[in-house]
Order: sequence, then C-alpha cells, then structure tokens
Amino acid sequence: MAKAARRKPMAEINVVPYIDVMLVLLVIFMVAAPLLRPGIDVELPETTAGPLAIDENEPTLVVSVKADQTYFINTGDAEEPVTIDAIAEQAGKILAANPEVRVLVEGDRNLPYGVVVNLMGVLQRAGAANVGLITEPPES
Repeated sequence: MAKAARRKPMAEINVVPYIDVMLVLLVIFMVAAPLLRPGIDVELPETTAGPLAIDENEPTLVVSVKADQTYFINTGDAEEPVTIDAIAEQAGKILAANPEVRVLVEGDRNLPYGVVVNLMGVLQRAGAANVGLITEPPES
C-alpha cells in the first residue's frame, strides 16, 4: 500500500486582511482629524481680513482668553487656567529658547478691549516681537 503524502505546515501569514483594516482606519482618521480642533472654546470675533499664510511646521504659541477673563496657554495641560504672571514666565522661557516662535492671542469677542491689550503687552515684554490675533471669517 502506498503511504499517504504528508503535507508540510505552511508558516506564512496572510497579511491582506490586516492591510484592509489598516486602510479603513486610515480613512476614518483622515475624516475625523479635521473635526478635532484642539484648544479652548472661545467665541472669536469675526473679520473680513484674509487669512495669514501659516507654515504648519513653524512653532506657534497660542494664548487664549475666555469671556470670564481666564487665561490658557497651549503648553502642557491646555484645559488648566493659568495666571497672567504664569503666561509671562512660560512665554519668556519659550521665546528665550526659540525667538522665532509665532505668538498668537485668541480672545473672546465679549472681552473688554483692555484685557486683550494688557495680554499683548505682557507677551511683548516676555520677548515676543510680534503678537497676532486669531479671528474667524464672517459667516456667509
């Protein structure tokens, strides 16, 4: 009688299903990424001025002020309010290490004018050569 031929076990992994899963996840992340806006929820003023050309790789320091005059800075834990003195200290350290950092202020539209001007003065004393303001384009 003839002996039945033995099969060798196959040691290859079929990666096609893993590639399919990876592509589906990639599409999900590509759709979800623009919807995630990090930062503090601030009601920005509207303006008709055009947007600035911003390089995504350029370091940016964003300081936010809510309507209740609480300050936030985009370093570390962005959800923790900080004092104006802490902003001056942190901004001074960041700007001393890298003077090319773009400094932007995100102020609520309901803030008194003096609060934003005071914050801009603090940032300039900390070493910011230029301080920009973040606004929203008007709704169509």
